[in-house]
Amino acid sequence: MKFPASVLASVFLFVAETTAALYLSSTYRSAGDRMWQALTLLFSLLPCALVQLTLLFVHRDLSRDRPLVLLLHLLQLGPLFRCFEVFCIYCQSSHNEEPYVSITKKWQIPKNGLSEEIEKEVGQAEGKLFTHRSAFSRASVIQAFLGSAPQLTLQLYISVLQQHVTVGRCFLMTLSLLSIVYGALRCNILAIKIKYDEYEVKVKPLAYVCIFLWRSFEIATRVTVLVLFTSVLKTWVVVVILLNFFSFFLYPWILFWCSGSPFPENIEKALSRVGTTIVLCFLTLLYTGINMFCWSAVQLKIDNPELISKSQNWYRLLVYYMMRFIENATLLLLWYFFKTDIYMYVCAPLLVLQLLVGYCTAILFMLVFYQFFHPCKKLFSSSVSESFVAWIRCVCWACRRQKSPEPVGKSDTKSSSNRRETPSSSKVSLEPSQMLEADDLCSA
Repeated sequence: MKFPASVLASVFLFVAETTAALYLSSTYRSAGDRMWQALTLLFSLLPCALVQLTLLFVHRDLSRDRPLVLLLHLLQLGPLFRCFEVFCIYCQSSHNEEPYVSITKKWQIPKNGLSEEIEKEVGQAEGKLFTHRSAFSRASVIQAFLGSAPQLTLQLYISVLQQHVTVGRCFLMTLSLLSIVYGALRCNILAIKIKYDEYEVKVKPLAYVCIFLWRSFEIATRVTVLVLFTSVLKTWVVVVILLNFFSFFLYPWILFWCSGSPFPENIEKALSRVGTTIVLCFLTLLYTGINMFCWSAVQLKIDNPELISKSQNWYRLLVYYMMRFIENATLLLLWYFFKTDIYMYVCAPLLVLQLLVGYCTAILFMLVFYQFFHPCKKLFSSSVSESFVAWIRCVCWACRRQKSPEPVGKSDTKSSSNRRETPSSSKVSLEPSQMLEADDLCSA
């Protein structure tokens, strides 16, 4: 049975970040910074409450007679109790033989074009551990993007204004960054397992390292850009945040309304229509929080019974990173022109270049992951390099189409001279297969 390392990592980040935030808020109170204390506590206690609700919802303890568990969650000790329960199940599973098992069937990743269906026995203990891992994965994502991301942005903003970093604040910012990166990593793994649910997916250590570097550069540069822009244009940052928020929040609902699908009723049998609406709004809020800081590998689709889109939309991924790069470059340009005296000893052009190169480095690690380390890359219809070459062909073909139309008179006068051209001097046209591939890519 697999060791529950993900549960241990989630609990460690939860406890460490909450403890560091409480300590830092006490230092703000001692220094008389009431506003910083209130915001630090808000971004620490709000995700704590949401994590407790997530664990209760996944394990369905609200409809079961477990008063001690409910009390521990009210005392914000639910993750610790769940972690203790996980390790009790893990230790007992090696000593007790399972009387009842269920059989699951998965396909292996194709090797040399061949794939075999394998059967695996899953005992009750392993099924319980799977439920716990799933619950803690969702809790880690909620903690990361509804708590750690605002917390990191706040503490970095305070450091810029005060022009110094205390040990406690540095420790909290490090934990917050690790929490966000870990939450984004869980999103990637969750997206892979949802899309390739029929296959036995095994993620290699190098894939984890590549995702970690990709998400670290992406999130660190994004937070830094937002903080720099906020420090010089406090009013306009509200406009930027609201535009991002409503764009990502309304996008899944607009797709749902345009699809004409009925309102989903099968999320949870015990929920009423109002409860289902609240859950969907909360999922959309989480989806928005993820996309404001990094690419959401899991795409929300309300008209789908599973609420998750299993299709891999490369076009949406390309548009997201192009628009995000343009937005970051624009915010950095505005910061450069409106920077104040607190950046007197900062080499502004070098900082702008470093942040843009850092974001490009994140994109590079993302491409490396999809090209070499994705566990299901053999199931791709086309690799990253092939898609990039096809995109270049599409651009070239579109440019040639714009240049090709000529007036009829000119084409008649040039027809005789074109016939006398040698093959080496004539224009090379795209092959039919290449034109078809370019058309398909443009229409996608």
